[in-house]
Amino acid sequence: MDITLTILALITGAIAGGLFAFFNVPIPAPPEFSGVMGIVGVYVGYKLISRFEIGYDIVAALGL
Repeated sequence: MDITLTILALITGAIAGGLFAFFNVPIPAPPEFSGVMGIVGVYVGYKLISRFEIGYDIVAALGL
């Protein structure tokens, strides 16, 4: 993982969050920490399945 890309993503997110707050617009993210952890859990689950190379190609199974 490139640390520069991670830092740029954090800065961009902070600027976007600041703009949402400045214009009094609700953020398009969970307002509670538990919601944020749910998103982290989805990411971790995806990475675990990818790491162990298990899964089912549903698009191929449907013939699409």
